[in-house]
Amino acid sequence: MESFHRPVMLEAVVASLGCRKGGIWVDGTLGGAGHAEAILKSTAPDGRLIGIDADADALEAARRRLDPFGERKILVRGNFADMEEILTSLNIAKIDGVLLDLGVSSHQLDTASRGFSFALEGPLDMRMDQGRGPSASDLIQTLPEGEIERILRQYGEERMAGRIARAIVARRASGPIRTTTDLAAVVLKAMPRSASRQKIHPATRTFQALRIAVNGELENLREALTSGTERLRTGGRFSVISFHSLEDRVVKAFFRDGEKGCLCPPTLPICACGRRPTLRVLTKKPVTPTEAEIADNPRARSAKLRSAERI
Repeated sequence: MESFHRPVMLEAVVASLGCRKGGIWVDGTLGGAGHAEAILKSTAPDGRLIGIDADADALEAARRRLDPFGERKILVRGNFADMEEILTSLNIAKIDGVLLDLGVSSHQLDTASRGFSFALEGPLDMRMDQGRGPSASDLIQTLPEGEIERILRQYGEERMAGRIARAIVARRASGPIRTTTDLAAVVLKAMPRSASRQKIHPATRTFQALRIAVNGELENLREALTSGTERLRTGGRFSVISFHSLEDRVVKAFFRDGEKGCLCPPTLPICACGRRPTLRVLTKKPVTPTEAEIADNPRARSAKLRSAERI
């Protein structure tokens, strides 16, 4: 479980959330509870934390780490998209901050049986919650070629999506693609020779795209941004760490949209829409890890932190 214990931009995250004593904070991506532990420490002696995670392994690691904080924390197995229902079930009307640390944990990447990494042979799963929904293997065995291509192009920004989709369909005709290394080999074979000279592995974008599709990550992110913002009290903070451009664009657009007031055409003499700003963006440019942190934790290199305040 040590791989859970490397929270990204820890000090910057705590500062962005405006942590103080008292209040209620939500960590929607609990992981190994590195950020959650720091939030609880900085909100002592009476700050409370609601920790949410779909991964049973993460929750078990978090329970052990946060045991010293007693009843100040409540840990829930679920998706951050269900924040509204979770807070309602706990009779919590308003909160003081939300943190989402998106992407895959080091523990998930380094555990072959989870199927997130093409570098380790394991079942082609990729589900954050292994008890819910179809796996990556289910998708590539059953979806038509056009839908596989769309997923790779939309979620992986893969320029060779058509070639890879055709290769997957041709390969599955002779037998199921069951493991991570099976799929990586199919992708590698489908790529032009020049792809082998790229800095990243040719299968990187395919694995990213399938993971996003399997877990409904972008749809869940939009739902969590909406429901979390509605639950924030005035002055409450929403902070999101993203690791690739698709996530970052969703967060950036949502925060910017929250700053907008009236959307009526300028030709109208008075406002008819009644829209008022709900957020004030605190990070005009995203906060990124320091060189020292990247050297200590290379997986942090692509992290971007954006924050906004409820108004």
